[in-house]
Amino acid sequence: MTADRTTATKRVPMSPLRRTALVAGVLYLLTFVSIPTLALYGPMRDPNYIVGPGPDTPVIFGGVLEIIVALACIGTAVVLYPVVKRQNEAAALGFVGVRVLEASTIFLCVVSLLSVVTLRQAGVGADGLLASQALVAFHDWIFLLGQGFLPAVNALLLGSLLYQSRLVPRVLPVIGFIGAGRFRRRHVVRPLGPALGGVGHPYPPDRCVGVLSRRLSDRQRL
Repeated sequence: MTADRTTATKRVPMSPLRRTALVAGVLYLLTFVSIPTLALYGPMRDPNYIVGPGPDTPVIFGGVLEIIVALACIGTAVVLYPVVKRQNEAAALGFVGVRVLEASTIFLCVVSLLSVVTLRQAGVGADGLLASQALVAFHDWIFLLGQGFLPAVNALLLGSLLYQSRLVPRVLPVIGFIGAGRFRRRHVVRPLGPALGGVGHPYPPDRCVGVLSRRLSDRQRL
C-alpha cells in the first residue's frame, strides 16, 4: 500500500519541449517590464531637461528595465531556435538574427538617454542643450525602428514557423500576422508620412510606393 501511494504521488518529469515552452514564456513576459518607461522617460521630453530641476533616478531605472528587456529578447531567440529550426532553419536563423538586432537597438536607446543624464550631471548647462536634444531625437528614431519595425518582422518569422509546426493553435499565428501588419503601418508608414508629403495621415503602402516612384522619376529628369 505504501509503495503504491509513493508511486502515485511521484512527480512526472517535465518533457524537454514543455520546459522550453515554459522558459520561453517567462522570457517573453520579461519583455514587458519596460512598459513603465513611458512614464519614467517623461521628464526627458522637456527640451530644457538638461538644465531643469529634478532627479535622474527615473531615467536610470528605465534604462535598467530596458537592459532586462534586451537580454530577454536574446534569450527568447536562443531558447526557441532548437524547436523552430526543425521547420525551416533559414527562417529560424532569421528570427534569431532579427531578435538580436532588436536587442542591439534597445542598448543604443539606453546609451543615448544615459548620455543625456551624464551631460546633465556634468553640469554642462545651456551649452549642452543642442547635444541633449540630438541624443533624444536619435533615441526616438532608433526606438521607431527597433521597437516598431523589427518586432513586426519577428512576428512574421516566428508566426510562420509556429504555423507550420502546429505547436500552437493556428489561429494564434494568424492573429500575429494581422497584428504585425497593423504594427508596421502604425510605427513605420505613419511616421514616414510627413516625409512623403502627408500631413498627419498615414499613407497606405501602395501609395507610399507611388509617391517614392514619382519622386525618383523627378530626380532622374533633373
